[in-house]
Amino acid sequence: MHAGARDEILGTAYSDHDLVVFLEGAGVQDADSILDDDRWVEWRGGRAHQWTTA
Repeated sequence: MHAGARDEILGTAYSDHDLVVFLEGAGVQDADSILDDDRWVEWRGGRAHQWTTA
């Protein structure tokens, strides 16, 4: 999320479900349908929907 002129981490997701819950909490409607939309979600450190522990 952008806060003013800087990016701000608002949470960490460990699964698609976590991400959907986080987005819904931020007021995003139908959050599960946007996980593959790169305008909304930027997957980092791996492929989309692949969750691993650090």
